[in-house]
Amino acid sequence: MDPLSRTFAALADPTRRAILARLSEGEANVTDLAQPFLQDMSLPAVTKHLKVLENAGLVSKGRNAQWRPCRLNGEPLREAVSWMEQHRVAWEEQLDRLGAYLNSKTEGSPHGLKK
Repeated sequence: MDPLSRTFAALADPTRRAILARLSEGEANVTDLAQPFLQDMSLPAVTKHLKVLENAGLVSKGRNAQWRPCRLNGEPLREAVSWMEQHRVAWEEQLDRLGAYLNSKTEGSPHGLKK
């Protein structure tokens, strides 16, 4: 799977997005990241989510004695935003052309269509 696909696959899950949101505030260890989810899932399940984020390059883990701090890596997110921005511009242009076409067809239409 290419890096952009891994990024979007990782972002597809709300738990992983919540973990990224928490890491956007600063680094945290696995236990702290897991805490909000432990009523609904096990620690190994949260760890699997972290592994998906790591494989996508969105999170990196350090090592400081027994503490394993996780950090957000924003580069894959920047690449995803860049890709979306390129496509947003193209879609807006197409929608603008469609809007102009529809407006031209409804002005003075014998079928009574109005804006």
